Amino acid sequence: MTTSTRDRIVTESLRLFADRGYAATSVAEIEAAAGLSPGAGGLYRHFRSKEEVLSSAIREHIERTRRQISDVLTQSTAFEERPLETRLRMTCQAGLAKMREEQDLIRVLFRDLDQFPNLVAEMREGIVNPLYDGIATWLAAQPEFEGSDEDWPAVASILGGAVVNYWLANEAMYEPPTRIDEKRFVESWARLGLGLVHLERTPAT
Repeated sequence: MTTSTRDRIVTESLRLFADRGYAATSVAEIEAAAGLSPGAGGLYRHFRSKEEVLSSAIREHIERTRRQISDVLTQSTAFEERPLETRLRMTCQAGLAKMREEQDLIRVLFRDLDQFPNLVAEMREGIVNPLYDGIATWLAAQPEFEGSDEDWPAVASILGGAVVNYWLANEAMYEPPTRIDEKRFVESWARLGLGLVHLERTPAT
């Protein structure tokens, strides 16, 4: 098995699944898009089935996400000299970039993955939850928030959810919510994050 051929099959199959749907995409179409002879069975030299191609794509994205989160957390203090608002903007921009990077996988998730609940669970546990956990860990590590008695996982679900919702609305409706462009969204997201500094908490009633 050559890695380049395998990678082409995974990449092109995911693109086709996102554009056409899993069921509507044939093995021959994947082979043609990957530069193989369509209908000659080249895909089966690398994968047992079309579903295994999709599973492999998800697992490769999970592994890449794990490395990215690890790299970000390892470097969490690398930009401490920059103002917190700048670091927050960088974090928001990184979140939007991650959504764009995963756009084909997200389209497949919303279109077809109800057929594969086990793969949905893998995506949830391998990509979605680790991303939210990573945001929570990053926030808690910022020196301005040191000693803050915050529920960082809950805060991360709100801030991270805003990034996801903004991108999904833009993707699904072809323009951002109320036409707020990305620059304005990032600036406002960072300002909301700044509000966590020295915020006095009111006990829940």
